[in-house]
Amino acid sequence: MSMPADEPGNLAHAIFERFLHAGECQEVLGCFRELCQQLGLQGSGLQLYHGLKAALNYWSAKALWSKLDKKAGHKDYDQGTACANTKCLVVGAGPCGLRVAIELALLGARVVLVEKRDSFSRNNVLHLWPFTIHDLRALGAKKFYGRFCTGTLDHISIRQLQLILLKVALLLGVEVHINVQFKGLAPPLGKAGGQGGWQAVLQPSSSPLSHYEFDVLISAGGGKFVPEGFKRKETRGKLAIGITTNFINRHSRAEVEVAEISGVARIYNQKFFQNLYNKTGIDLENIVYYKDDTHYFVMTAKKQSLLKKGVILQDKADIESLLSPENVNRDALHSYAKEAANFSTNYCLPKLEFALNHRDLPDVDMFDFTCMTRSENAALVREHNGARLLLGLVGDCLVEPFWPLGTGVARGFLAAFDAAWMVRRWAAGTPPLEVLAERESIYQHLSQTSPDNTNKNISQYSIDPATRYPNINLQAIKASQVQDLYLVGMVEVDHKRKSDNRLSTAVSGDAYEELLSWCQTSTAGYRGVVVTNFTTSWTSGLALCALIHHFRPDLVDFDSVDPQDPIQTHQMMLDTAEQELGIQPVLSSTEMAAMTEPNRLGLITYLSQFYEAFKTSPEAEEVSKKPLSPLGTRGAILFLSKLQKSRNLTHKHAQ
Repeated sequence: MSMPADEPGNLAHAIFERFLHAGECQEVLGCFRELCQQLGLQGSGLQLYHGLKAALNYWSAKALWSKLDKKAGHKDYDQGTACANTKCLVVGAGPCGLRVAIELALLGARVVLVEKRDSFSRNNVLHLWPFTIHDLRALGAKKFYGRFCTGTLDHISIRQLQLILLKVALLLGVEVHINVQFKGLAPPLGKAGGQGGWQAVLQPSSSPLSHYEFDVLISAGGGKFVPEGFKRKETRGKLAIGITTNFINRHSRAEVEVAEISGVARIYNQKFFQNLYNKTGIDLENIVYYKDDTHYFVMTAKKQSLLKKGVILQDKADIESLLSPENVNRDALHSYAKEAANFSTNYCLPKLEFALNHRDLPDVDMFDFTCMTRSENAALVREHNGARLLLGLVGDCLVEPFWPLGTGVARGFLAAFDAAWMVRRWAAGTPPLEVLAERESIYQHLSQTSPDNTNKNISQYSIDPATRYPNINLQAIKASQVQDLYLVGMVEVDHKRKSDNRLSTAVSGDAYEELLSWCQTSTAGYRGVVVTNFTTSWTSGLALCALIHHFRPDLVDFDSVDPQDPIQTHQMMLDTAEQELGIQPVLSSTEMAAMTEPNRLGLITYLSQFYEAFKTSPEAEEVSKKPLSPLGTRGAILFLSKLQKSRNLTHKHAQ
């Protein structure tokens, strides 16, 4: 028997449907509050989720509950009790912050998330690896966004991804507070002072969350925000200027028929780029076009082209000054982006009109992207007046993606799962130093991950790292090695201090040939090693083994290396270089073993770190056995600043 339209149950159903299809952050939150009020539900956590399930027992809702129940039933969550006594604060409602909040809620923790903004306005499109598509489908993404990854699509706009994850988080009982900014930590005063646990300093200070005590803080606040106590490393190469732009997608038949461009690089289609330059004066290294909520274009533009077209007004040596707002003609930038978009799609997109950003301005951005920034560590523990706090990083504040290699949001999700696993271990009573050592052991693998070297059975992925990373050693780093990550008392680390890492670009000489010559000299005479380039000469792994052995024979038994297993050889050398020399990997072992042209920039970046470390050491015996300092590692990117004249460098975009 059908229920009359004016009965409470039907009204709740209508509100729930509005919630499912809400397209703005505040609309989602408003619908959810209205839904809970209509159903008389209060509280948070999985108790709220079960209340919603019981009250909304009709066909449309049941399809979503079925997916979420299957997810929640995984053994890692212990039926929602694994972290039942854990209170968490998550900072930032970007994709990674929301994703880790969902996992913590499934573990049974109380999860409070704060976000300083009140809207999701980023139209830019993210490339999705297969496991991220599967993961989002398992969370019911299609119920919230019917066009999610239909057909062969493997991308989504950032704002749509945030909306999907926000809705899932709310249903699972995450407490989301917008217009609240995290400013720092308030240490516990102790029981005598009336405050037993860690609290946050928030803005506005009148927020009721100012009294919320928590024992886990997960920061997903972006690359410019890192909690006190963490140190960051930055490497910067030669200036590479990226332009992103979004145009309104009216979803007309003409627009639907225009083919996407998954990534065109100059080296693979020189005629296209030459024609573009001859007809328009626009000089690009590559271009990508994705069709989503908007028509999204991302391209790498050459500085001289931007100067000639009047986009950049004056040539300046300092990167920040070069791209500063006062040195950029916005109208010329808009014309440049629109002209490149029209040409690359054969002028088949009708009436290109810019989409608007959160400031109601044309959504066009220009930036310097050749910068690799990462936190030295993924987690730390603070203790004050007997109260412990576990701090973890996810998203850009953990590792900012190296844009030319296009890691998308995938590594962000992997880090979110890793962080949730760490919290699970913490809640289980694992000694803090063991928790930290395991987290750092896992973190070593993050920058090397790719679809090729993670486990193939993506349907089995969970927060357990063993389901995602093949043959991972969770004890690679020992508890004795992470004692400096356990901070007792109010120890303050000046993570804002800038190191001298903005390297001079005024370097003469042919850096490409210089680096190649050095590699040839250092590997001469080794069995099976003939270095003639930065691609095929390195695929077997023997050249990298020889290079390390030449300077540190104590680290490599060259004669025992198996040339038939290049991926394993590369993985062994990547791990050795990172653990013993402090040299961070840029490519995965699978990418090293394949070494296609688009990855050449990554290999040069990586080998330049060895050059910077060993160039002044003529004999292997004279090389120090101490790991490289972070500043020394950053200094390796000096060579990238000398490669401007090399027209063969290829930048690969997939994000």
